[in-house]
Amino acid sequence: MEEKPKGKVAVEEEDEDQDDDDGAQLGNGGVILVLFETPTGFALFSYDGIKLLRPHALMHPVWLKEFQAFEDKASALSLDTGVSEQLAGMIRRFICPGQTLAVGKQEYVTIIQSNLGIKCLWNAEVMELMWGLNNLKEHLVPDGKSDLSKEDCLPMCEGMKFTLNKYGFGDLKPEMVTRSIIEATGLLYETDYHVRKHGESMRYAGKHLKKISGINAEDWDLLKLATAIMMLCYPNGEYKLVGNLPELFGDDYSKLVDDAPKYKGIFRKLSCLRAYAEMVRSRRIRSKAARRLDSLVTAAERIYDEAQQAQPGVIKQE
Repeated sequence: MEEKPKGKVAVEEEDEDQDDDDGAQLGNGGVILVLFETPTGFALFSYDGIKLLRPHALMHPVWLKEFQAFEDKASALSLDTGVSEQLAGMIRRFICPGQTLAVGKQEYVTIIQSNLGIKCLWNAEVMELMWGLNNLKEHLVPDGKSDLSKEDCLPMCEGMKFTLNKYGFGDLKPEMVTRSIIEATGLLYETDYHVRKHGESMRYAGKHLKKISGINAEDWDLLKLATAIMMLCYPNGEYKLVGNLPELFGDDYSKLVDDAPKYKGIFRKLSCLRAYAEMVRSRRIRSKAARRLDSLVTAAERIYDEAQQAQPGVIKQE
């Protein structure tokens, strides 16, 4: 957000160095292959594996490389038979030298590494990814509409439990969770992420408010802080800002207006503008997503209660 201050550049370089380390650990620059099992076959996806090593790693895109159906899927990948020629050919066709293959079962690590010599990854983060793929597979793979087993039907992963609890729906029973609730929760999380990801640079830039204008912005939410920085970047009102600014900032409003010239050259104006626009857009979407999630959860609870009351032997509560 700022005009190349040494501290900020150092932070960015540290983040880039960490990406390099994680990329080296996973191979292929951190881009992994994901072997995803469906009721009738296997699919291979490409995924930014570095995201699995980072906080807030939900909702990142995957790319389908190939899907193949298997007549005898049970023997395609097992401890007894190893890796079938068909599946081995499929994996070898897309795997790059040194690339990591994420798999959905722990035993698959042993089978594939011993038979194909390919480094595999299986952990809690991979299982979260597999859970997401499983619940979206009808949109991702050709046989995605095939019937799901009871075990596969919208299981509640730890990530979804945590996220629902974060938004105040921690008491929602797993059997109440529908695909629509999952999608609405994902959208809500994504909008928060697109605000939260600017937190470090915004807080760093906000330190200048204290230093130059004596304004303590530590307790401000990120959008309020971004709005203040936009006022300083564009003091002549070149861009319309959201909200009643005098009411939003109170006594600090006059300080921001009067001190704006003192901030000339401190911030990267275009970066501030882009961050502010993304945060405003995300907050608007979030408002709609929150209302939709609340409505979906209310409907799911009502349907669940009605189903419980309809069961034989259940006494209806007045």
